[in-house]
Formats: sequence, C-alpha cells, structure tokens
Amino acid sequence: MLSLPSMWNLIISTIVFFIAAWYFHRWLEEQGIPKGMTRGLAVFVLASLVSWGAGDAADWVHDKIEGPPPAAKASGDNVKQLMKELGQMQQ
Repeated sequence: MLSLPSMWNLIISTIVFFIAAWYFHRWLEEQGIPKGMTRGLAVFVLASLVSWGAGDAADWVHDKIEGPPPAAKASGDNVKQLMKELGQMQQ
C-alpha cells in the first residue's frame, strides 16, 4: 500500500537531489557532452533516482530505529460502523 513519506525522507531526498544534480551536471560537462535538453533530462532522471533511493534508505533506517508505523485498519466492518455512527449523529 502506498503511504506518505516521512519528514526525514523529504528533507534528505531534497538535499540529495540537489547534490546529485550538481555532481551529474559537472560530470557530464567534463565528459564533453554538449548542453541541451537530452543532457538536462539525463541529469534530472539520474538525480531523481539517486534522491528516491536516498529517501527510501532514510525511511528504512527510520523504521529500523523506531519500528514500523501502526497500520490503519480499513476493513468493511469499520466502514459500516463509521457510517452507522455518522447516521446517528445526523438524526
């Protein structure tokens, strides 16, 4: 199930994105690859992949330190109970 990233994930992945983009831009410049849309897209994609991996690693470390977050139970019984209580509140 898809879940929202933690605050550490957002902070670390943002910092890593800018560092990786700078590094890849500089590396491609040294390789003599001309500036253009393809090089810019390559820098963006590579920096995004590195950033995503760093954010995932941050979440993994956070889960190892503090344990996984409590799972929300969204079974059909809970939804029926919620609808029943909402119906009682409207009356």
